[in-house]
Amino acid sequence: MNDIIKLLDKNGLVFAFLIVSVIMYASYYIGKKLTNNKIPGAAIAISVGLIIAYFGGDKGVASIPAFSGMAILGGTMLRDFSIVSTAMGASFTEIKKTGFIGLLCLVLGTLVAFIIGGAIAYLMGYQDAKSITTIGAGACTFIVGPVTGAAVGASSAVIAISIAVGVIKSIFVTISTPFLAKKLGIDNPQTAMIFGGLVGSTSGVSAGLAATDTKLVPYGALTATFHTAMGCLLCPSILYFIVHSFLP
Repeated sequence: MNDIIKLLDKNGLVFAFLIVSVIMYASYYIGKKLTNNKIPGAAIAISVGLIIAYFGGDKGVASIPAFSGMAILGGTMLRDFSIVSTAMGASFTEIKKTGFIGLLCLVLGTLVAFIIGGAIAYLMGYQDAKSITTIGAGACTFIVGPVTGAAVGASSAVIAISIAVGVIKSIFVTISTPFLAKKLGIDNPQTAMIFGGLVGSTSGVSAGLAATDTKLVPYGALTATFHTAMGCLLCPSILYFIVHSFLP
């Protein structure tokens, strides 16, 4: 057993890919066979990942030697590469058609999510600008939350809450998109881009659109990625100073 653990530790990244692949395959199989794709496989996979992370150590399952490769696979480099890669396949001609509306949706999506997240933080009893701003940023995406928290000096507990808020949003978007897509008219690149800009959450938008129409994924993911970038730009700066002007 010790030899096996050493082997897995030595080839940690390869084993991490194997574990994630098995989870993804099983999740999509369950989503297709048991829920008839009403619950996307990505949502099931994210839920499984959260459950596994709950039973991990301080660094999640990466604290266990055999699963040390998860720290690399889940690191910022591969995360950012995955986010950027989702935009591959998008047509620049279709992107230009969205025009000013796309930019407006990005701004509105960021502000609305921030206000809702900030209100949730206030109702939870947080009344300082750092905490409210960080949790509000987490409502944009689970990436914006920790980036903002680190920038304004929020506590680790608050940063963890901001990540949790972002993950819950991602799961909700993933599950609800296939049900709402037809009613919202998300059936072409332009509406997919507007949807991605308003909602944010690259992982949630990508998974939700994949369960709706795979051809729309690059467009929704593109503006959702810009949503993350705008959140990282506005939340620790302008929005923080606005909140700070009302609260200590």
